[in-house]
Amino acid sequence: QVQLVESGGGSVQAGGSLILSCAASRNIFSMGWYRQAPGKQRELVAVITSGGSLNYADSVKGRFTISRDNAKNTVYLQMNSLKPEDTGVYYCKASSVGLNYWGQGTQVTVSS
Repeated sequence: QVQLVESGGGSVQAGGSLILSCAASRNIFSMGWYRQAPGKQRELVAVITSGGSLNYADSVKGRFTISRDNAKNTVYLQMNSLKPEDTGVYYCKASSVGLNYWGQGTQVTVSS
């Protein structure tokens, strides 16, 4: 079992920045962020493996940066140039060997 503790999020005006962090209770292969807007399905934002492989949603490329501190089992999501369409609940996800663990979610609200 892996416990995930998320922090960050909040409200910001368009063009602003926020940073999210997610600490896992142990080292795990893949960590990342997903988001869910009202009335929409949860979608991938960005993911990073313990080896440093990255994957971003096209909608956030060039604006968001995911990074990871393996010593702290923590993943970060730096979000710049935020847009109203980035609004949603952001969930941390950790995965290893077919097992998936989710955080409780943190709200990000971007106003125009």
